[in-house]
Amino acid sequence: MIIPKLHYISQGNSSKEHLENIQNACTSGAELVQLRLKNISEKKILKVAKEAREITSHFQTRLIINDYYKIAKEIKADGVHLGKTDTCPTIARKHLYTWQIIGGTANTLQDCETLIDKEIDYIGLGPYRFTTTKDNLSPVLGLNGYTLITETLKTETPIIGIGGITIEDVTAILNTGISGVAVSGEITRNFNTIRTFHQLLKASSTEEQRYTFNKK
Repeated sequence: MIIPKLHYISQGNSSKEHLENIQNACTSGAELVQLRLKNISEKKILKVAKEAREITSHFQTRLIINDYYKIAKEIKADGVHLGKTDTCPTIARKHLYTWQIIGGTANTLQDCETLIDKEIDYIGLGPYRFTTTKDNLSPVLGLNGYTLITETLKTETPIIGIGGITIEDVTAILNTGISGVAVSGEITRNFNTIRTFHQLLKASSTEEQRYTFNKK
């Protein structure tokens, strides 16, 4: 399974805005979208997730659900992204379909090692820099943090940088050994940036890296 190098994380002040932004991202060529809704009921998230699945299916865009693996299974999303305080990936794996992917959040080298042991499909590593989209932010990693972690890990598992990333950061981030980037604010402000992100991410990989996962 190949993990796209650009992840769009949904943003909006309402469920409707999240769906509109997901539609805009898909229209602009996003290959993977993560539905990230906070502070609303699971029932409401399920409803929004079903609509997001319809939009993404139409565009053949992959859909990842943040936190709620049962919803990811119910709507047959492409996978789930689990934060550090969410369900353990090993438990989620038992419930999901074999083809669904699991991503996990990491803020430190130790977090990454733990996730790799739990056989996740990709790691979301951050924050790259200060960002307002997340509360209780962990210490900022920056380029030095990324380089240190990728050089120590030497893993085949794709690591996706996250946290206040802009177009200007992409080339330098990829030079640290990070596989791709997850972006929220920069894309939501202008969906046309998706094309530029894709060009920069593609230019970096002289040969497209393909990851094969051994599903147990």
